[in-house]
Amino acid sequence: MTRTVRDIRSKAGERPITMLTAYDAPTAAICEAAGVDLLLVGDSVGNTSLGYDSTLPVTVEEIASRTGAVSRATDEALVVSDLPFLSVGIETAASVRNAGRMLKEEGANAVKVESGPHTVELTDRLTDLGIPVMAHLGLTPQRVNEVGYAQQGTDEEAAAGIRSLAREHERAGAFSLVLEHVPADLARELTDELSIPTIGIGAGPHTDGQVLVVDDAIGLSERPPPFARSFGDVRGEMQEAIAGFKRGVEDGSFPDDGAGDGDAGDRGTEDGGTEDGDPDNGEDRDGDPGDDAVQ
Repeated sequence: MTRTVRDIRSKAGERPITMLTAYDAPTAAICEAAGVDLLLVGDSVGNTSLGYDSTLPVTVEEIASRTGAVSRATDEALVVSDLPFLSVGIETAASVRNAGRMLKEEGANAVKVESGPHTVELTDRLTDLGIPVMAHLGLTPQRVNEVGYAQQGTDEEAAAGIRSLAREHERAGAFSLVLEHVPADLARELTDELSIPTIGIGAGPHTDGQVLVVDDAIGLSERPPPFARSFGDVRGEMQEAIAGFKRGVEDGSFPDDGAGDGDAGDRGTEDGGTEDGDPDNGEDRDGDPGDDAVQ
């Protein structure tokens, strides 16, 4: 059963909330199997998967197609669809249509809006229509041309602005708040004050939850931000596997004789084993499965 925003709000203070980005069905299924609470179909797909230098070129269509893929692969995780640059804020009706599409057509459970003074009224409107909104303050990458990637809220005036906007979005109905790259003391202060969960990224350990770009978390990113942590080395494993494929083709060890026999649609059992129940990797099922990638 899919989690609701009420479920997420109820977790605040009970245990840390976990959120990762996901841009495709296989990643979403793996994250859900690990028990991740929320999956963010982030406009960070522009940097991580589409070859853009920033999130600014990402379109509604690109987010929509990936939101559908993630939603189809999940049963329990709350799917949050990011609203890309200029998809909201220009005109209310268009903003509502773009947000509503992610739920109505693509299966998201909520939307995330990079927040500012112009999104308070929009947040109120969306929540009135039954579209849950996750607010986002601090470093908002869609404003990269204005603020760059520097830490935000480092002086009292800037911190006061973040505090004020956080309260306004809470009153407008946001169900949670992402705090990105702000001082840990400011994040702790807002977490203590607000009734909605805070989810931090580069904001210290005192928020109600944490989010990372999945490529950073699994060790796929070439240049992760300094506040991220890699819990695996997927990039290295991919390089090794691809090099192994190349060697196998070049030295003739792949494919085996008879590799074309059988039904091309038969990929084995759902648990990854062969038809007789033995794991296809030959390892003992009772062995240690290893540490989870998400902690």
